[in-house]
This record gives sequence, C-alpha cells and structure tokens, in this order.
Amino acid sequence: MTREFSVVIEKDADGYFVASVPVLRGCHTQAKSLDVLMKRIREAIELCLEVEEPLVSEFVGVQRVAITA
Repeated sequence: MTREFSVVIEKDADGYFVASVPVLRGCHTQAKSLDVLMKRIREAIELCLEVEEPLVSEFVGVQRVAITA
C-alpha cells in the first residue's frame, strides 16, 4: 500500500534544509542537500508510522503574510 504525505521544507540560517510532516507529530529531519533530505524524511515517516497513525488533516497550501512592524 502506498501512502502520500505532505512535507514542509524550509532552509535555516546555517544553510540546512529542514523537513517536517505536519500530520505526524515529531516527524522531522534535516540535511545539507535536498536529495539527502528526501531520503531521510522517508525514513523518518516510516519510523513514525511504526508508533502512531497520522492525524486527520488535509494540506491546503502555504501563504506568505507581510506585517509592518
């Protein structure tokens, strides 16, 4: 059975890519390259699924919001 998950990817101040899966609590990893990141997040998802079921949630999208301070 194939399951699909939305993965949020950000780049931190040190240049690392950080991936997280919102429907799996604590499911995240980081790497210097996107290729390595995607391998690691697949492994992290598999490990998370061994201990919990995903939350029921539907990914809608990402929106940038500008705030003048």
